[in-house]
Amino acid sequence: MRNQKISRRSFLKRFTYGLLGTLGLSGGTYYYSKYIEPSMLTIKEETIQSPRVPSSFNQFKILQFSDTHLGFHYDLTKLRDLVKKINDQTPDLVLFTGDLADDPNSYSSAQLEACIPILKDIKAPYGKYWVYGNHDHGGYGTEKIQMVMDSGGFQLLQNQSADIPLKDARIQLAGLDDVMLGQPDLHQTLEGTDPDKFTLLMCHEPDFADQTLRYPVDVQLSAHSHGGQIQIPFFGHLITPPYANKYVEGKFTLGDQQLQLFVSRGIGTTRLPFRFLCRPEINIYYLEKLENV
Repeated sequence: MRNQKISRRSFLKRFTYGLLGTLGLSGGTYYYSKYIEPSMLTIKEETIQSPRVPSSFNQFKILQFSDTHLGFHYDLTKLRDLVKKINDQTPDLVLFTGDLADDPNSYSSAQLEACIPILKDIKAPYGKYWVYGNHDHGGYGTEKIQMVMDSGGFQLLQNQSADIPLKDARIQLAGLDDVMLGQPDLHQTLEGTDPDKFTLLMCHEPDFADQTLRYPVDVQLSAHSHGGQIQIPFFGHLITPPYANKYVEGKFTLGDQQLQLFVSRGIGTTRLPFRFLCRPEINIYYLEKLENV
């Protein structure tokens, strides 16, 4: 009998089911990890301190959401609920760090277009910005996803930067093309920015931070890892995708320039429809000027 090749998703599914069974995490825990925890959205708050934050930006509120993976156990009803929760936070600035749909090629045009009024409803007085994730470029989704996000009122930063002005000051927001399937160019991204100004970079893949720390960037916001989706006590996360193996979730401070890296667990799931001890999250960051001592 010939050996049959199995897909990556099939392998992960068998591996995870086997591990959950071995650890006795079956029955009620299986139900919980598939149907309960993926809907237990948390709001994680952080303060970003830097002497380069202008005084007028003290307590400026930035909201990041990421990795909805529409079409893979995440539908438009859930997206509407998410938008309501986002608006309830009254953010100043909203950032989406990639992977709107799990497989854009299998998502019909009508389904994608139905996302537009939902995304348009997100309120942010200082703008809504986004960057590509690997699933956005994958499955011939590059143009489709850009059409949806543009129509939803989000501005794409693809190796580009933008100024966020407030009163007589400004901060710089930069966005890198996806590391895995795009053409990322951080030098181009930061071209024309002022190295003395506070700069925040959106980059879907967190491990790229090892490159970012060589540039005048204060903060990198990433996601992509889903926090591993499944975490086992005393063991940690099971599987993470490429470019999310080193920095999986939370805050890291890197290099001599003290780059602050924040990695979100994101919203949806991919590959496997489970979350266990790894709740989905949206992230809120308050800027704070750190006085020199």
